[in-house]
Amino acid sequence: MSFRTEKSLVRDHFAALERAHPETVVGILSARTSPDWLWRGVHPFQEQRGAAAVADTFWQPFLRAMHAVQRRPDIFFAGRSELAAGGVWVVQMGHLMGLFDAPFLGIPPTRRIAMLRYAEFNRVDDGRIVETAFFCDLPHLMRQAGLDPFPEQTAQHLVQPGPRTHDGLLLADADPAEGAATLALIETMIGDINTRTRLDGPERELARCWHDDMVWWGPEGIGATYTIPRYIAQHQRPFREELSGRTFNGHVARLAEGFYGGFFGWPNLTLTNTGRYLGLDGDGTTRADMRVVDLYRRDGDKLAENWIFIDVLHFLHMQGVDVLPGPAG
Repeated sequence: MSFRTEKSLVRDHFAALERAHPETVVGILSARTSPDWLWRGVHPFQEQRGAAAVADTFWQPFLRAMHAVQRRPDIFFAGRSELAAGGVWVVQMGHLMGLFDAPFLGIPPTRRIAMLRYAEFNRVDDGRIVETAFFCDLPHLMRQAGLDPFPEQTAQHLVQPGPRTHDGLLLADADPAEGAATLALIETMIGDINTRTRLDGPERELARCWHDDMVWWGPEGIGATYTIPRYIAQHQRPFREELSGRTFNGHVARLAEGFYGGFFGWPNLTLTNTGRYLGLDGDGTTRADMRVVDLYRRDGDKLAENWIFIDVLHFLHMQGVDVLPGPAG
């Protein structure tokens, strides 16, 4: 199966957006989206319907704050999701880079270069984008503006790079057999997590699907971590010890092409903060949702890199905690 038509449509959409201004962005969004386009955005943007609502909620405020915006993708692939939502999805991940010249969501401008990390899933049907999930790391943008939204991080957040192999932009169709192998490995990994398989400790458990020198590129508030032992110490153990009552809600889309694959949920998980997750005290009773994107690079028969986006602001908002400085928090 070829996804060139869908990829071309989304690339044209992104190219037009790169030329957009606050006054023109509604028309640009309308050109390739359906009238009832469903757009999902992280807190405080939430779900929107149609180009005008998406422009008013995200793109116009963003373009008033950020000048000379460049889209700098690191991963781009497409595939068919066999989950309930189904359909062909085109996925891109990278940074929106611009000059941060005016306030955005109450975040003060720096008048310096800024990088908004993003991942976007677009479902294409009958020549139109009909559904989108747009995740961006607003807390990392806050950090670039000198704000410290979290008391501590267990790992290290950087301006996250793309794949080590620099081959993440699949502009042409990849070998379907490789995509099937990537998706099968992701499915195995998901099964291990959801059944909480134990093979003489977490190191053995993770080694089933991950290379020893895996890199987990996590969001602001958690950070990135490198190698299986550091992943366990800097993400897995705090996650499992400080959050309880984990409910897996499933994914909206899950797909792969070539050596790349991933998924998003809305929400993926529901949990209770019973410790000090993200350095913030939980009340031990409030249930809160985690909306998550995971993107993967497979190397041989194991996963080598994982880029993660978590709607941390929504997770905290459900617990009555708001860290955005402006009224949108």
